[in-house]
Formats: sequence, structure tokens, C-alpha cells
Amino acid sequence: MTEPKAKSERRAAVLFPMPLPEAFDYLVPDGLELEPGDHVVAPLGKRMAHGVVWALKDGPGERALKTLEGPAGGAPIPEGTRRFVDWVAKYLVQPPGIILRSVLRSSEALKPSPTETVYTRGSSEPARMTEAREKVLDAVEALGEASAADLAREAGVSSGVVKGLAEAGALTGVTRLVDPPFDEPDPDREGLPLTVMQAEAAGKLRRLVQAGGFQASLLDGVTGSGKTEVYFEAVAEVLRRDPEAQILIMLPEIALTEAVLSRFEKRFGSEPALWHSGAGPKARRRTWREVAEGRARIVVGARSSLFLPFTKLRLIVVDEEHDPTYKQDEGLHYQGRDLAVVRAKLEGASVVLASATPSLESLTNAEAGRYVHVHLPGRPGVAVLPAVGTIDLRETPPENGRWLSPPLLEAMRETLERGEQSLLYLNRRGYAPLVLCRKCGHRMMSPDTQSYLVEHRYTGRLVCHVTGFSMPKPKRCPSCQAEDSLTSVGPGVERVAEEVRHLFPEARVEIYSSDSSSGADIVARMEQGEIDILVGTQIAAKGHNFPNLTLVGVIDADLGLAGGDPRAGERTFQALVQVAGRAGRAERPGRALLQTHQPEHEAIQALVAGDREAFLDAEIMAREALGLPPFGRMAAIGFMAMNPKAVEDVAADFAAKAPVTDGVEIWGPAEPPRAIVRGWHRRRILVRADKTIDMSAYIRAWRSRVKTPPSVRVSIDIDPYSFI
Repeated sequence: MTEPKAKSERRAAVLFPMPLPEAFDYLVPDGLELEPGDHVVAPLGKRMAHGVVWALKDGPGERALKTLEGPAGGAPIPEGTRRFVDWVAKYLVQPPGIILRSVLRSSEALKPSPTETVYTRGSSEPARMTEAREKVLDAVEALGEASAADLAREAGVSSGVVKGLAEAGALTGVTRLVDPPFDEPDPDREGLPLTVMQAEAAGKLRRLVQAGGFQASLLDGVTGSGKTEVYFEAVAEVLRRDPEAQILIMLPEIALTEAVLSRFEKRFGSEPALWHSGAGPKARRRTWREVAEGRARIVVGARSSLFLPFTKLRLIVVDEEHDPTYKQDEGLHYQGRDLAVVRAKLEGASVVLASATPSLESLTNAEAGRYVHVHLPGRPGVAVLPAVGTIDLRETPPENGRWLSPPLLEAMRETLERGEQSLLYLNRRGYAPLVLCRKCGHRMMSPDTQSYLVEHRYTGRLVCHVTGFSMPKPKRCPSCQAEDSLTSVGPGVERVAEEVRHLFPEARVEIYSSDSSSGADIVARMEQGEIDILVGTQIAAKGHNFPNLTLVGVIDADLGLAGGDPRAGERTFQALVQVAGRAGRAERPGRALLQTHQPEHEAIQALVAGDREAFLDAEIMAREALGLPPFGRMAAIGFMAMNPKAVEDVAADFAAKAPVTDGVEIWGPAEPPRAIVRGWHRRRILVRADKTIDMSAYIRAWRSRVKTPPSVRVSIDIDPYSFI
């Protein structure tokens, strides 16, 4: 135990970013001034650990305490962020340290920005000119300013040549920050002209911002209605009203940030700070520090950006709020959209949820008056919503071995002849979702996982999209050893693209999925008309504006309707509306054709008829009758172990100790569809409760009754979205 450095009458409760049950008390050394939120170093076990002061208390306490080592530096974690951590931990039934770990994502950001010396052309000429020196001076002219290493690399010389030119006065060195502050956005910069409908919607959002305090609104606008330009007006209003205000714009996909960044720069004259998993350590360090110091005014980020330490958060916009990728299903389970509303409430900020296909949860809140419902029912100018039709595959199926039906092929020919673009949508990556042996029927599966291997023909590999495992496609069946017997079953986007290239050899065809290495380049070329037919997964259906795209063909409209997911119908309807909405966004009218074996399904019928309300009414009735969200509450308790008997025993013991409470139903334990992942055997319990039940409190009380062995992992998911 570390001896106290001095007699102290103050204690600090320190929370560590670890799965610990609570903050630990420490003595504060005399003379050390601390405030809640400060970063400190404290002894934890046999080592020193970084923690955050969660509270300060008077008196030394009733037992001997260790003493804080000292401050760790860096901007403190603001009160709003600390309250958010506590709320999320309680709601998700997690140790608060796990939530704090999501906040402290960049330890390097606690230090001041590093500096570097950059060089520009000096006023003197070197007394002796050499070929190497001339190359460096040419590099300066080309680059404008650069570090010695960059200049040496560009010129193909050693850094000593650069140093010599600096000493001779031919180069001038200037010290600058490696992580400079972000440029200030200009709220008065002129944006795109708004239609009467858009101006009315923007006015409502501005008035909500002006009212101050927590305000929640649902910006409900059809695809292509200009929702981004409308919520830009709310952003501008916040910036005008408070020179220190911060704004968070959440996006569901990293791939959308490039398009949004360019629109931000045009509207506000500067790029916002970025935060997502694809950003490098340097970019994340810079954004975290600038947010914590209160200098980053606008942040555009993925769901994890909710945990940034904002000092004065005044507006959160959740774009495409319905998107299922806002739900994190690995590690810490949370729904980003819902936590955005909570964070806004805790911060006294406004929150705008924007979508062309709002989630049933958000629509229910709007109809109940908890959210202000802001409508954008039409597209601006001459652009109109696409006509939607179905192709009944029972009546007009594709040729054997093919996936495009005759009516869709004819529509594609007509579109090509008019010089317009087509988008073929299939939410399956790779070439084929299943590879099996024609001789013995063996199905290629990922090792230790109940998941089929997907063929990626362009790389010649079989890939598991659950674990990331990949292997070359074997020449022989691993079961019966038959040679060249492995065949691909079903289509992925690569296989559809192969068919398109065969049938339309003159067309410029591209594939766009999360496997694409140059997504931004594909989007840019599609916008510029350099692609005739784009074959894409759901990433192609989100937020893009392709002016010359007039035909959308959905290869398998039934794909999302299978399985036991209670949100399957809603998700299918949303996905189809979003992808159909890519067509006809400019002067030329568009159309969407859905290949389906179930043209009578209510989701497909509603889309064809343009009757969203009819679909929602049916969906609401079904959910309400079953007591499913948003009319009830759900939770999932997952169990994983390498030993199948251990996981069965623990899951059964857990279920047996469930508190008996009226209004709560417990299903399981049972095997999920993927009962083995990476060699871990899985079981799951599903819990459904009436809306009056505090699900988090119920699960917390239940969890406290059961002691589980370290060999079995237990996970808790409040309001689960994934049922596989």
C-alpha cells in the first residue's frame, strides 16, 4: 500500500476506464487542487493507472486509503459527459468504467499538440548550388511548405541537404502545431436557396433552437426532399446564437462522410472535425483534444462520437435516424439514436432526428407529442418520387442460372439507350453466399462458426463475414475429395455484375459494397456520369445523390423478410424506400422495379402504392398486440463458452433465478441461429416486458442473483436489434 504523502482531509472518488463496479476513493495530497472531471494517476493494484475524478469528498474516510499519485493533465471531462456516463451505465446494466472507456478513446489527446518545423522558400540563394539542392528547392515550390522529411522524400535526397539549405538561408523554418485547431465555421455564408416547403421546415427547427433547453424533433422528409439543407439552417442558428456552442452531426456510415464533408464546406466555409473508426490515430487525437478544449464547433461522426467530451453541446443531428447501424451489437450494446436523445436531454440541447423512413419508435414519439414532427412531403423543383413496380418472379423468372428477369433487363436496355444510369441493389457482398459440393452436398463453412463461407471470385477466396476468416477456394471438396466439384449457390453483387457485363458488354459497370477499396471514387464517378450500371449493397442506397440515375432494380426484395426478427417488415420497407429513392432526383423522372416472390407482402404493397401510413398502421397493430417495442420492452442475455456443457448449465441456472414479476415474459435459454462463433458455444435468453416495467432495473436485480464462472461470458443487450 502506498503511504499517504501528507495528512489529508479530502478524498477523491476516481473512476477508471475498466470493468470495475464503481469509483474508488483515494486521499488527495495536500496542495493538490482538483475538480470533478480532472484526469489523475492513482495506484491500482501493483501499478499506476489513469482515472478521472468522479467526485470530491470531505474527510479521510473510515478506512486507510491509498493516496493519489498526481494529475495526468489534459482537459477535464465535462459534467455533462460524466452524467451521460452514469446514465448509460445504469441503463445498459454495465459498470460505469466500461462506459468511461468509450469516452477515453485517445490517451495521446491529453497531451498538448506536438509541434513540427516546416520550411518555405527563404530570401537567400545558396552560395553553392548542387543538383540535390536544386531538387529540394523545386520540391519547396511544388509543396509550398513541408517538413524536412517530406522535402527530402519528395526530392529524393537526404535530410542533411534540407538542413544545409536552411543554414544557408535558402529555406526558412517555421514551427507549427501538428494538430492545429479547426477553422471556424461561418453561419452567415449563403447556402442553397430553399423552397417554400424547405424554408417552412427550417423555420420550425430554428424556433426550437431559439427556445433553448432540451428540444426533440423528427425531420420526416421523403428521399431527395432536402433534409440536409434544412437542418443546416438549425446548425447555422446555433452558431449565430452562441460563439462557444458545439454541434454533433451523426451519420450511420463512414462512406457518407465524404459527401457530407463537401456539403458542409460549401455551406459553412470550413470542414468539420471527423470522428469514426476509419480515422487514423492522429486525426482522432486532434478531434478529441479540440472537442475537450471546446474549440471544435462542428463534429461529424459515427455512433461512437456520442461519447466525445463536449464542453457545450447545443445541437445533435442524427441523420438517417432509422438506420440499423446505429445499433452497436459487439462489445458495448447500445442504440446510438436513443442515446443521442438522452445526451441532448442531459446537456439541455436540441436534437433533430432526420429520415425519409423514420423508425417506428421515433414516429410513435412524434405522434405522442414527445417530438415535434417536421414534414417535408415533396422533392424540390421538378424532381418527383420514382414510380415503383413489382416483377413477380413466379410469373416472369430469370433464365436458368441467371438472376435478372426479362422485364428488368428490358428496363435496363431502355435506360442505357437514353444515356441514363441504373442501380441494381442486392444486399449480399461477394460472388455467392454459399459454396457446396455437387457430389456429396458438403457446405463450405467457417471453422468453429456456424456461418457459410461467401465466395469472392475477384480475389479467389472464400470469406466469413462474421469472423473475417478467409481461405483460397480449394480445388477439391474437403469432405469427399472430389475435384472441381465445388459450386456457387445464389447471387452476390459480384455474380450479378458478372451477368450484367455479359449481357451489356458495352456498359460501364461497377460494384459498390463495403468491400470496395475506393468507395469515394466510385461515388464521384457515378455522380459525374462515368458509370452506366452500378451494382451495390445497402451502402449504395444511403444518402447519395446521382442526378442521372433513373432506374433502380432490386434483385431480391424478399431478402430481409425471412427469419424471426420482429423488425423484419419495417427494415425491408425502409431499405426498399431508401434504394428506390436514389432514382429520379433531378429533372429526369425515375422508376424502381422490385423482383419478388411475394408481391402481396404488406411492405412491398405499401411501397408500390406510396402508402406509408397503411404499412405503419399494420406494423403498429402487430407490435402492439404482441407487446413489442415501442409498445413494450425487450432485452437479450447472451452466454458464450468454449465448453458447450458449461454454457448450457450457466444459461439454465440463470433462467431458473429470474425474478418473478407480473408483466415480464422470459423465453429460453435457447440456441441462437449462429450457435457457434469462433469456437464459442452460444445460448440466449430473450425477455419481453410491459412498457411500465423498468427493464434495466429488472435485469440488474436478476444479474445480482447469479454468480457465473470466468469461463462463461455473459452479455446484456437492452433493446436488441440482432437475433442471430
